[in-house]
Amino acid sequence: MKPPNILFIMLDQLRYDCIGFSGVYPVLTPNIDRLASEGVWFSNAFTPIPICGPSRQALINGRRPETFGALWNFKNGLGIPALEPTEYAWPRELNKLSYKKAFLGKWDVHPEWTPKEYGYDSYTGFDPYKKMIAQAYPDVRYEAGFFGERNPIPVEHSQTHWLANQACASIRELEDGDDPWYIQLNFTEPHLPCRPSEKFADMYRPEDIPVWGGFNETFTNKPYIQKQQLHNWQIQDYTWEEWAPIVARYYGMISQADDAIGQVLHMLEQTGAVDNTMVILTSDHGDMCGSHRMMDKHYILYDDVVKVPLIVKYPGMARQGQQCAKFVYNMLDLPPTLLELLQLPVPSFFHGKSLIPLLDHEPESVSDWRTEAISTYNGQQFGLYTQRMIRTSKWKYIWNTTDIDELYHLEQDPYELTNLIYDPSCTELIKEYRRLLYHRLLEEGDGLVQNEWMRNQLLQSNKL
Repeated sequence: MKPPNILFIMLDQLRYDCIGFSGVYPVLTPNIDRLASEGVWFSNAFTPIPICGPSRQALINGRRPETFGALWNFKNGLGIPALEPTEYAWPRELNKLSYKKAFLGKWDVHPEWTPKEYGYDSYTGFDPYKKMIAQAYPDVRYEAGFFGERNPIPVEHSQTHWLANQACASIRELEDGDDPWYIQLNFTEPHLPCRPSEKFADMYRPEDIPVWGGFNETFTNKPYIQKQQLHNWQIQDYTWEEWAPIVARYYGMISQADDAIGQVLHMLEQTGAVDNTMVILTSDHGDMCGSHRMMDKHYILYDDVVKVPLIVKYPGMARQGQQCAKFVYNMLDLPPTLLELLQLPVPSFFHGKSLIPLLDHEPESVSDWRTEAISTYNGQQFGLYTQRMIRTSKWKYIWNTTDIDELYHLEQDPYELTNLIYDPSCTELIKEYRRLLYHRLLEEGDGLVQNEWMRNQLLQSNKL
């Protein structure tokens, strides 16, 4: 039997709660919602690191980015290593099954090497699109910077729909052959600046946008760097009336990307590939977009940026309409999942676990599974700042190595507004979470805890 095709769709900076299927915020995503209803929706999926480059490098390599030096985006601020072609890259393994592999869209794995050096047969980046736009719309100028604005370029010529057209062409071409195919489709949207076109720019009225649950942030007992971020972006005085139009554009950009994704999913049906294609949809990380009054995704490990959407649809295995609440990692668990599915060797150095047991059974019947998620952060263009997070269904503890730590009771405080790190009743709990975090980081080769000074800070901290 022919191995399954694989269509892997990744969006950039898409929040978990900004997909209609999540039932949280009123964002219209009918195509993604349908995909979720036809597959498995993971309600506790987390990124290992909420930064574009390192998270994408982790996906290619199967390990946490700190283990190969990818601490932050290589193109911003201080120079940093990227995942070299000499490192392991699991897409190369697909050659053993004669897969045809196409990469389309945002790369961000290496500043010099392309996806072809990591196992892909073809690569379509955005240079052809930029050239087309420069010729067709030479007078278009954008004025609002990262805050976004209406895009005068029509939807059919927008970047979302241009990329979808490239994906549709790839599906048609690859379906004409006899070999299975793997397409990695990476949108840049809804990463700021959000510039929705036409009807998507008008789809959401700012006055109808509900306030983020985490908007009323006071920064009491919070690390100073969080409040400092408001000054870095010059948004310290922004009210919700000023944020609402920005969030409306974020919503609009998500709906526009959903429309483009719908075209790609329709092509699967047109070509007859849908019944033998595994479709995966996720995001590299989320976006603050005004939550906690902050912008972008830096120097915090709130659920706004670490919790991500994850959908897996595969007829015959992934149970239709199933929702799974187990803690999973999108970038770390998907590589072993795909290799196991295809009966290819799964490296012992992978940091993730195959999702096959959760796809092939009732998730609650799978007892041998992790009960927590760990995410990390190391800094970016505004300076270096190390954080390590451990999150369970009830609690989140964040180790900030150079500032006050954070502890949130997620059942009572789901928007992470009240830091309980100084609460005397939580002293023993904090010690327990610090011990657990230390051992998890040590097991996975995180260099941050591999010296006595940092070990002592985490296990014998006097911050209380």
